Amino acid sequence: MQSQLERATNRLLYNYKQPLIVKYYLIAGEASGDLHAANLMRELKVQDPQAQFRFWGGDKMQAQGGTLVKHYKDLAFMGFIEVVMNLRTILGNLKFCKQDILAYQPDVVILVDYPGFNLRIAKFLKQQGIKVFYYISPQIWAWKEGRVHGIKRTVDKMYVILPFEEAFYQKWDYKVEFVGHPLLDAIAHRQPDTTFLQRHGFTAKPLIALLPGSRKQEIQRMLPALLAVTHRFPRYEFVVAGLAHIEPSFYKEASQGLPYTLVVDETYPLLEHAEAAIVTSGTATLETALLGTPQVVCYRGSYLSYLIAKQVIRVPYIALVNLIMDRKVVEELIQTDLTEERLEATLKELLTPAKRAQLKQDYQTLEAKLGGAGASERAARLMWEELKG
Repeated sequence: MQSQLERATNRLLYNYKQPLIVKYYLIAGEASGDLHAANLMRELKVQDPQAQFRFWGGDKMQAQGGTLVKHYKDLAFMGFIEVVMNLRTILGNLKFCKQDILAYQPDVVILVDYPGFNLRIAKFLKQQGIKVFYYISPQIWAWKEGRVHGIKRTVDKMYVILPFEEAFYQKWDYKVEFVGHPLLDAIAHRQPDTTFLQRHGFTAKPLIALLPGSRKQEIQRMLPALLAVTHRFPRYEFVVAGLAHIEPSFYKEASQGLPYTLVVDETYPLLEHAEAAIVTSGTATLETALLGTPQVVCYRGSYLSYLIAKQVIRVPYIALVNLIMDRKVVEELIQTDLTEERLEATLKELLTPAKRAQLKQDYQTLEAKLGGAGASERAARLMWEELKG
């Protein structure tokens, strides 16, 4: 097992340009984290061609090489009540993760969002003397600001992706690096899919995209609510953005017999060709905006989780688009506001020329605020410089 002195000696070897293989351990617990961590890994390999990776994540990270320890589909629990119900599994994962890190003895652990799990791992890593980078800050500005004290104690370097986060941490006398939002990279590196409509036979009706989430719990809760308005829009085809790690039969069961078409792992082409989108809150709201698709943001959790959240969350919006713009750009239908009538009215407005023109202008302002493409490269370069220093 590598000691703290040995790790420090390895760092000194960089200054003499000695060949050294750096071992990176990354932890991402959700689909969005898998995407952003994969792009970061790609850029780290540019900075450090001999990089070795071991990680918790998903298929996109695995495509970059290295060893996948656990897939995020086995880690995703949402809501206060759901976390309590799965506490034994979560604690078991924490114990296993700590053991695996000690066995691997990485030079640095890069934590990617996923705060409930990763902040506990950060505390453990500090005790072991292992260097900790955090990429994509926990949203402590929304609730539990006091967590910043633990972050200052346990995280060697924080790399943030939202423009207001730098000022937030500065308020607490903690210097962080704003690198821009990696979604801009994900979108910039892709080519438009001109064959999407033809391949799926979408020629008769314009499309409405439905993004019900990435976890089974939220899909089961959200999909029937999103599909409830289909009969009110007979001229449109409602298409669900499915994910490969969730079997098609699950979507069918969750839909409760309501009509839809499913496409799997083609969310971006779907959004590009859709007239509008109904989106479960999360990173998908920002992806939808950056692709230019008019959207309404929806969320409904368990009643008890919602009551708890109302007491602790301190931000006025749940959609990242609205938080970054600091005003309501896209409509939010949350909990009891998510009714068939409200959803119908909001969707009808999204399909009007005036609303679409306004959203297009707002989306352009949003993109400018996010700092432009290159977040993954900037983060990787700064991490490599920190490691060499």
